[in-house]
Amino acid sequence: MAKQLHVELVAVEEKVWTGEAEMVVARTTEGELGVLPGHAPLLGQLAEPSQVRIKQAGGEQLAYDVAGGFLSVTGEGVTVLAESASPATPAR
Repeated sequence: MAKQLHVELVAVEEKVWTGEAEMVVARTTEGELGVLPGHAPLLGQLAEPSQVRIKQAGGEQLAYDVAGGFLSVTGEGVTVLAESASPATPAR
């Protein structure tokens, strides 16, 4: 089994999603960032508006529209702290 990231997506009011993932992609004020297991620690400010995409094992991908907040990468995993987060509407 490939290495996994522990991911938590938290909004002001609630924990939106938590689980294991192969990759997390988010747009920060410095540009789009992809995080894989073993990524160097960092703290980034999320761009507004932004979207966080979580790629799970098996290829399923979750997407959330987020407003404000930060992305934190540590040896423990990835935490996204957002002012608000909601499931993204699928592209047509």
